Amino acid sequence: MNAPQPALVASPERLRLVGQKRRLLALTHQRLMVALLLFFGGVALIGLRIGWLAIFGDSAGRAEFASHYIPPRGDIVDREGETLARTIDAWTIAIQPPKVIGNKLDLARQLARLMPEKDEADFLEMLRSKKNFIYLKRRASPSLVEAVNAIGEPGIQLTREPDRLYPQLSLAAHVVGYTDLDGKGVAGAERAFEGRLADPARRAEPIVLSVSSRVQQALEHELQSAVDQFSAIGAAGVIMDIHTGEVLAMTSLPQLNPNVAGEGSPEARFNRAALGVYELGSTFKPFTVAMAMDAGVVRSMGQMYNCPKSLTVGRHTISDTHPFGRACSVAEIMMESSNIGTAQIAQQLGAEKQRAFLKAMGFLDRADIELMERGRTLAPRQWGEIETLTVGYGHGIAVTPLHLASGYATLFNGGLYRAPTFLKVEEGTELPKGKRVFTEQTSYRMRALLRLVVMKGTGKKADAPGYRVGGKTGTAEKLINGRYSKQVVVTSFAGVFPIDEPRYVAVVMLDEPKGTKETFGFRTAGWNVAPVVSRTIARVAPMLGVRPNMGREPDMSQVLPYVYEDED
Repeated sequence: MNAPQPALVASPERLRLVGQKRRLLALTHQRLMVALLLFFGGVALIGLRIGWLAIFGDSAGRAEFASHYIPPRGDIVDREGETLARTIDAWTIAIQPPKVIGNKLDLARQLARLMPEKDEADFLEMLRSKKNFIYLKRRASPSLVEAVNAIGEPGIQLTREPDRLYPQLSLAAHVVGYTDLDGKGVAGAERAFEGRLADPARRAEPIVLSVSSRVQQALEHELQSAVDQFSAIGAAGVIMDIHTGEVLAMTSLPQLNPNVAGEGSPEARFNRAALGVYELGSTFKPFTVAMAMDAGVVRSMGQMYNCPKSLTVGRHTISDTHPFGRACSVAEIMMESSNIGTAQIAQQLGAEKQRAFLKAMGFLDRADIELMERGRTLAPRQWGEIETLTVGYGHGIAVTPLHLASGYATLFNGGLYRAPTFLKVEEGTELPKGKRVFTEQTSYRMRALLRLVVMKGTGKKADAPGYRVGGKTGTAEKLINGRYSKQVVVTSFAGVFPIDEPRYVAVVMLDEPKGTKETFGFRTAGWNVAPVVSRTIARVAPMLGVRPNMGREPDMSQVLPYVYEDED
């Protein structure tokens, strides 16, 4: 029988190692527990901080955020119902610096990468600001909002707020206008109809403007092409219904995108058509002749005046681009745009009657329109003999292109002044009686005279076959440092169509056009703005219901017999 085996006894060294392992394991457990407690404690503190900021956070910051809320506004539409301005819900990105919990330098770098219009230093300055609320981006794209949201910073606010959208972009921008960042109208119809657009009780009723998007687009396209072709610094154009006074199109170049109006230049924001005043030169001559007809000074188109190569009045000398050097008829004076002949007619009319007619047409006051952009006419302070003569042919008096369009409407609608309007006149609406300025007979007789200018005179390039255009060119030297410059001019053309039964006025103006090879270096109105009128009328007349008719003309028998061909 085998003897029992003795029990194994651990050596002292082995026991010591086991004890050390147990102590090390216990210490590790203790450290892990402390780390876990610290971690969960930190998370809890962050959570509490976020919750506290959300519930009890800076009330001033929330109040400031609320104060930047943009109230919705009513729509603006054109005469056919096309939307020109509308309020939409847009994304807004803002920062509340007191609520930022992340590393501000890292956050500034991330924001600069996503919104490069500002650099890291700009964003860091915002993040370190003591302000409670700062906008980072308004009308932000969904992709940008998604990228900013992915940062995960509680201090960034992503909200939806009403924002003003101009879906037609720059189309009719100076008519429609735009709003500021707080949603208040600061220009155009947005400013003019602020009370109605912002009234909660009337937001459902859109403002219906008189402009037609189609007509507006044609005018803008043709005028911009001319600006590019002749390197002009600016331009303006107006198309108006002569009977209702409705402005069907009005443009000012350089153009403006109201969606980003703040990024536009001061020149782009300036309304040259309604606010800018210019000496519009010979486009004034028809008014002088019409005034003289009404006053009994001019009795027929064949009435003769002495038209030398120059006319001296006191210390002033008046000259013509195409001097007659002989006696000339009223018809010829208008056809060849004679300053000398028109000055003599104005001299016979006299300053008092001249001023009275201009006042009756609204030329000596700001335009009577809804828009706040209304230019102040610059007229002579002392209206003496020389001022009467120069105003007679459009120099020494500066008006807006809108004034000029309104004046031609008055002259050719039967002689009644009606204020221009940017609101649609609904069909069947009774028109204001208007204020009598010219007799119906004078209004009728002037048709043939302005048709003559386009058929045989300085406005030949304004003709649009079939649409019987009548009108007048105007080239005026600009006043530079107190002196008139022969090299810097404003060119304009005021046209009426169809002239045998007038319905519409078209006025275009180029500011400082340059001569080209095609114009043989000439920069006068007959070469640059007259073709704009021709192309524009050819495009818009069908839109306005005017059909071409090659067989119709006004009665030209009262002017053609008094036009003589020079023997040389």
